[in-house]
Order: sequence, then structure tokens, then C-alpha cells
Amino acid sequence: MNILVTGGAGFIGSHACKALAAEGYTPISYDNLSRGNRWAVKWGPLEEGNISDKPRLKAVLQKYQPAALMHFAAYAYVGESVQLPLMYYENNFSGTAALMHALLDYQCVPVVFSSSCATYGTPDNVPIREDHPQRPINPYGRSKLFVENLLRDINESNGLPFVSLRYFNAAGADPDGTIGESHDPETHLIPLALISAKMGAPLRVFGTDYDTPDGTCVRDFIHVSDIADAHVRALNHLLRGGESCALNLANSRGFSVREVIATAERVTGRAIHQELVARRPGDPAVLVGDSTRCHALLGWTPSRSDLETQITDAWNWIKRSD
Repeated sequence: MNILVTGGAGFIGSHACKALAAEGYTPISYDNLSRGNRWAVKWGPLEEGNISDKPRLKAVLQKYQPAALMHFAAYAYVGESVQLPLMYYENNFSGTAALMHALLDYQCVPVVFSSSCATYGTPDNVPIREDHPQRPINPYGRSKLFVENLLRDINESNGLPFVSLRYFNAAGADPDGTIGESHDPETHLIPLALISAKMGAPLRVFGTDYDTPDGTCVRDFIHVSDIADAHVRALNHLLRGGESCALNLANSRGFSVREVIATAERVTGRAIHQELVARRPGDPAVLVGDSTRCHALLGWTPSRSDLETQITDAWNWIKRSD
């Protein structure tokens, strides 16, 4: 059974492709390679194209006749979205609208959407549940919320089955060392800390005056393999006729920037030099999620929730990628 995976050459998309193949599906990666990596496509064919290119999408859909869509293709840098909001709305929202046009012209197949905890904005309380108000504070989060609303509307108008997965901070790498995180530029804390440990360059810490125990941001880190597993479970749920919904993917425990750095130093056995700088715009102080509903509906429980495990997997990948 073919599954179309937009953004299948990216960090999370490629791990989802591995999980799909392990479940017996054939992932068809659709990616323009602007931020993905050709080498990360290992478990099925790669079709190059933009999600806004309806004729190209139509050709790919007709060629492979996928039974469902996993949609990862998006720009995903909060700071960049603040600087370049039009680019984010054009790609993440308008591009997805074009993708949905092409999909509905083909067939109303289930969609698993890669959403984000950024749709919540600054939380009223933590851990954050799915019924928490969605008030994103940056264009990236708003673009993801727009797509969630789009899917709800298409569900009502056309019966499109969907699951939106709002995950927190993706971390780690494939435990087998086959694929891992490789962004240019890299903006995620854990790989930046490990690169700093490896290369000796200082790590910038954005803000030390937050209302948190040590003054730095607190985040809920979730292993990329656990995220991939949840996507496959959501797909199976929809293919069995399960309800459309939005679910959190979280470990329900937060770690501060300084705790991450200390763990990275312990894993690598190396000191990480810190450069303390001002806060980045659009960064809430604390983001920790509640994934109780996902566990109940999909039977999903993170298997690599320990921060040291996540950092160790990422470190092993970075060492292999020399």
C-alpha cells in the first residue's frame, strides 16, 4: 500500500518513511529538496516537486495511487517566520491549500498532518492539553493552525479524514544510525549543543531571564522515532475508519536549556562554552504537553523519552556523520 509523504526527505519525514516501511507500507517521498536531503530517502521512491505545483502533484498521485497522505512539507524555523512571514504563509498555508486541491481532485484519502505545539502560543497552564486555547505568537505557529482549520473545514465539507499531530520539540536520531538531523542552518538546541561540544565553538543561549527555575526556556523533548511511530499509528487509526481529531505528542516533562546543555556535556564528556544573548522573539518560556489522549486513542507511549537517551542517539549520529 503506497503512502504519499510530503517532506519525506526531511528530518521527521524520513524517520516516518522508515516507520512506514517497517509496517509494510511503501512511502512515496514528495520533496523539493530545498531543506530535505536526498540521502535520507531510503525506503521508497523520491518524486521531486513543490506542494504548490498541482499538475506535478496530480501526476504523482495518478502514478502511485496512494491510500493516504502524510504531510510534513513546511518551513519550520520560528525566528525565520518572524522575519519572513509571507514566505511561511505562502509555503505552509497556501502550498497546503494547493496540495489539498490536488488531493481532492484525486481522491478523498486520509491525511496525517504534522502540526506543532506552536499553535498554542504562551500557555495558560502546563502540561498543555488539546483543549487549551490555540493562540500562536509567531507566523510559524499561525501557519500550522491555519492548516489545522483548513483540514477541519474540508472534513466538514468533503468528509476528509484527518489527524493533526501537535508535537513538541523533536529530538534524537534513528537509533540504528541510518538517518538523523541535518539542517542548514541548524537551529535546534540539542544538535547545536552537540556540534558545539564537537567543534569547540560557543553555543548561544537565547534568554536567561525567563520565569523558570534557572531563567532559561523549558521544553518538552520527544524522540523523532516516537514521533514517527505516532504518525503510523494515526494512519492505521484513520484507515480503520477512526475519528478525525488533533492529538498532542509529548513526554509530559520539561527540561530547561541549561539542563539540556549539562546532559550534553555528560553524554559527550566535553565542556560546552555558552554565549548568553537576548531572547528570541516568539519564544514562550515553558512548553510542556499532555499526551494522555493520544495514548488512549492510538495506544501510543514514547519508548525513548529519557533526555539522555535522546541526546546519546543524536550524538552517535553526529559522530557518524563526519
